Parts: sequence; C-alpha cells; structure tokens
Amino acid sequence: MTGGPVMPVLLEADKMGPVDVAVIAFEGSDFTGDMAPALADLQASGTVKVIDMAFVRKAADGSTSIAELADEPVAGAFRQLADTQVELLSEADLADLAGALAPDSAAMVVVWENRWAARFASAIRESHGRVAMIERIPQENVERAINALEDEPSAGAVEELATPERSAWYVRMVLCVSCLPFSHR
Repeated sequence: MTGGPVMPVLLEADKMGPVDVAVIAFEGSDFTGDMAPALADLQASGTVKVIDMAFVRKAADGSTSIAELADEPVAGAFRQLADTQVELLSEADLADLAGALAPDSAAMVVVWENRWAARFASAIRESHGRVAMIERIPQENVERAINALEDEPSAGAVEELATPERSAWYVRMVLCVSCLPFSHR
C-alpha cells in the first residue's frame, strides 16, 4: 500500500451509532468509483460516517493488491471520504480477503457508523440496555417477502389467523415472515 497521510479522527464510542463492515464484491478487477457519489451523499446527509475504507483485488493470474483511499486509482473518486479515515482495517485482514476473491474480481471494504441510529444507540446504553440480536435481511429475501404480500393469501388463511385485534395486513405480514429463511415455522 502506498497510502498518503490520514487525518486522525476522534471516535467517541459512547456517542456512536452501530458500526457495520460491508464487503461489496465486483466482477472484474477495476474500480470505477461509480458508487462514490452515493456514499458521499449518505455521509453528507449524516446518515452514515465512513470510518475506514479500502479496496482489494485479485487479478486473473491470481496476484492480489490492496488500495487505500489515498492510492490511485480510487483517490480521485473517493476523495470526499478520505478526510475522516481511521485505520481500522488491517493490512493482514485485507490481504486475506484479497486472497479469498475469485480471479479477476475485486471488493470494496467499508466500515461505517450508522449515524442515523446514534441517538437511539446512546439511549439504549444510558438505560443499561444492549442489542441482543440484530439481523440484516438480504435484498432478495425482502423482494420475496414483498411479492408474497402482493399475492393475496386465500381468504381461509387470513380468516384463520385474523382476530378482532389482528388486521388482515398483520396476518399477511405473519404469512410473509414465515416464508423468510430464518423463520421458525
């Protein structure tokens, strides 16, 4: 890595929202920067704060490389995000990830704070609570669930679950959730 200077950022854990690490895989080993404006908009709006970011690639011949935000070719596309970096991603972890990629592919690794949830996370901590579980539902499962809602269940299934306290919408949601892969039927 040939990264340039990184501006130190003070992280105050007690005031932070949840932090995610996302690995976004791409076919081909070129970084276009097409998603940079969307990520910069999310940061500018206060939705997220990018804490660290790097790019890894594996060439068709199996050789690997790592690029940080200060490195070309990504420096230009992602320059709006480079001023808030904290070096959390280790070179060893990035090398392992690059080695695990399929030949002729690449990945962007981004660590971000979910600023939108910071106030709620702080309230949880102040009330001596903790998040016991959180589950991300993959987009394809969300699409399946939405499609299941649009496919009207039989009147008998809705009436069987419906009570005066439960609306038809509630019943459709229960039926929809039961089709998700993590549901216990």
